[in-house]
Amino acid sequence: MIQNENHDNIINERLLMHKNILIINIGGTFNKYYDPIRGELCIDNGAHALEDLASKWKHSFKIVNIIGKDSIEMTSEDRLELLATIHQSSYRKILIVHGTDTMDLTAAYLSDADLEKCIILTGSMVPYSIDPVEATANFAFAYGSLLNHKTNGVFIAMHGLIDTHDKLYKERKEGRFKHRM
Repeated sequence: MIQNENHDNIINERLLMHKNILIINIGGTFNKYYDPIRGELCIDNGAHALEDLASKWKHSFKIVNIIGKDSIEMTSEDRLELLATIHQSSYRKILIVHGTDTMDLTAAYLSDADLEKCIILTGSMVPYSIDPVEATANFAFAYGSLLNHKTNGVFIAMHGLIDTHDKLYKERKEGRFKHRM
C-alpha cells in the first residue's frame, strides 16, 4: 500500500512539473505549412504542430501564440512583445518555439533583460508539417531540459545541444546548430 502511495505522489509531482511550464509559440519554420493556393510555406498561427505533438504525448500544454512570423522578419517591437508576455506571466519555466535564423538575437535580448526565470528557445530547420522528426526531437529535448534545469537564464536547445546564446550558433552550411570554438 505504501508503495502505491509513493508511486501516486511521484505521478502527481510529474504532472505538477508539466503544468508549471509555459510554451510561447512565436512562429518560425517549426510552424510552417505548405499553402497550395499561394504556392508557398506559411506560418500557422494556430499552434497546430504543438497541438499535434501534445496529442501524441497524451499531455496538454499551456500554449500562448504571439507574433506569428518567420524569425528573419522579427523586429525590436516583436521582441518587446515577447518580453512583455514573459514579464506578465507567473510561470518560472518557459519554452519558446522560435525560428532558427534569429533565435540567438532573441536569446541575447532576453538575457539582457535579466529575467528571474529559466527560458529555453528551440525550433527546427524543417517544418513539422513536412517532416516532424527534427521539430519533435528539438521540442522534446528542450522540454525535457527545461523540466530538469535548476538555474535561471536564457538557453538555446537545438540538435541535442543546450547552452547560452553566445555559445551556440546556426551553422548554415551544415544545417545544424553547433558550439562556438
